[in-house]
Amino acid sequence: MSKQINKYRYIFCIIIFMVVTGITIAYGQPEKYSSSIYPVGKLKPTDSVTNLKVGDHAPDFTLPSVSGEKITLSQYAGKYNVVISFVPAAWTPVCSDQWPGYNISKELFEKNNAILLGITVDNIPTLYSWTNQMTNPNEKIWFPVLSDFYPHGAVASKYGVLRSEGVSERALFVINKKGIITYIDIHDINKRPFLEDLARALEEVNKQ
Repeated sequence: MSKQINKYRYIFCIIIFMVVTGITIAYGQPEKYSSSIYPVGKLKPTDSVTNLKVGDHAPDFTLPSVSGEKITLSQYAGKYNVVISFVPAAWTPVCSDQWPGYNISKELFEKNNAILLGITVDNIPTLYSWTNQMTNPNEKIWFPVLSDFYPHGAVASKYGVLRSEGVSERALFVINKKGIITYIDIHDINKRPFLEDLARALEEVNKQ
């Protein structure tokens, strides 16, 4: 029982910390950052239907990362649980809030033996510029940021989350060490996914 209480206290503390600091992290950077966020307005909540379901093998892929290395999903097989976070576009409001939130929640992923892979259809120079402005000067995004730019949206399409306007859905896939999908959240593109839902999904996959 005490372990259960401590678990929920931990999640609660992370959520409160994000509420208190999330806007500062995403928008409290130098004025040049906040003024560069493009106001996309309200979009159709979802615009695609994935054929993937919990229990399916996650489609493998290889994509270039901002750090310069190529990342392959299957390289983590047998080693880590994987969270794939598809976001629509760099320099947009919700995306510029969501990933910094994950950046300050690194411990949540570490304690559940999970790696996070962030994917957008933006090119590498755009992602490099965006992620460098996303954190404080002496900090960096801890998770790999991957470009699904060419062939355009190929991985998003594999996962069934490529929208008709050419960007991905705001989507989360949790994949266990055997490469099996254990959680899917195709979220309203206008809203940030709930961290507590992802925390529960990570705790469940870490029990497997």
